[in-house]
Amino acid sequence: MVADLKDLPHHHYTLEEYFALEQASEKRFEYWDGDIVCMSGGTRQHYLISENLHTRLMEMLRGGKCRALSGGVPIKTPSLPPYRYPDVSVVCGELRFEKVDKVDVLTNPILVIEVLSPSTERLDKEPKRHAYQKLSSVTKYLIVSQDAPHITQYLRQGRRWIRKDFSDLNAALELPSIKSQLLIGDIYEGITFN
Repeated sequence: MVADLKDLPHHHYTLEEYFALEQASEKRFEYWDGDIVCMSGGTRQHYLISENLHTRLMEMLRGGKCRALSGGVPIKTPSLPPYRYPDVSVVCGELRFEKVDKVDVLTNPILVIEVLSPSTERLDKEPKRHAYQKLSSVTKYLIVSQDAPHITQYLRQGRRWIRKDFSDLNAALELPSIKSQLLIGDIYEGITFN
């Protein structure tokens, strides 16, 4: 007889167990108040969209003072310790890192991008967004859907965050902090929606 999963005991992981797993594995994991979520693996759409974003941003920023970083670079989130793995981030000026356990963690991104996955969508839209928005260096947070052409942009204006949604593949996202724009169609290049 198979037990109901809700009746099985739940293991609450310590930060030390999490750090040991991070060091022992090639995969990326995030710590969520005693739970550990694997951030590696995903869909073809997720890979392509993340790669499109990273590639386009690298091309735009080449030769300037800003740099696009891939999803393997963790960002320190003091309000949601210890750190998070966005899909893409951008830093302008000096890249500042801090050691958290044995991991070099970025502390000064200006742009953070998450491509939604079914398993992490709720986390990306709420707790991760709030954690990134509390970082004084972050001026823009993008949430990119993989199931439909849809991007939600949060832009810091003074002490407020302004939300704007984009669904038109011909539209462009303005990126004033890096003096550029990103075409929605370029983000979704190679993606077919059902």
